[in-house]
Amino acid sequence: MTTIPVHGAAGVVGSSSTGGPNPIRSLFAAEARAEAALKVSLQRWSIPALRMAVGLVFAVFGALKLFPGVSPVEALVSQTWEKLTFGLITGQAALVATAVIEVAAGALLIAGGAFARVGLVVLALAFVGILSPIVLLPAEVFGPVGPTLTGQYIFKNIVLIAAALVVASQVLRGPAARR
Repeated sequence: MTTIPVHGAAGVVGSSSTGGPNPIRSLFAAEARAEAALKVSLQRWSIPALRMAVGLVFAVFGALKLFPGVSPVEALVSQTWEKLTFGLITGQAALVATAVIEVAAGALLIAGGAFARVGLVVLALAFVGILSPIVLLPAEVFGPVGPTLTGQYIFKNIVLIAAALVVASQVLRGPAARR
């Protein structure tokens, strides 16, 4: 018995000597259904999960700054505030201010809804301070062959900025994107 391919509008549609279901085609169809279901789930839960994760990161790292000797960036935070405020805010006051900003941003993001929109604004202000040592304290950020450990700590925030932008794409109000 020979198999003869059946041609349709899209080319070869199938071939079977028995006319029964094609197991490979059935497998691909099942995979496509599973992938579609996963996509629906990811579209529903991934950005809220990302919003909560970013919020948690900021709340926890901000809270560390409330306890002297716990945060590895205490000196950097103090130096940055000193430069940004022309010497008006330094030391523990700088750490407390940073902690309040970061914990507030994190808590607002975790809360979601309208709170998340406010949290994104607070987070944008925090990112100005977080990235400012690149310009204000380059000797702390760059060594002779590339970023110092402090610089690497700062540059990893690029991922958090990108995550915040994704969250903002869902949280902010405005017209829906056209496709």
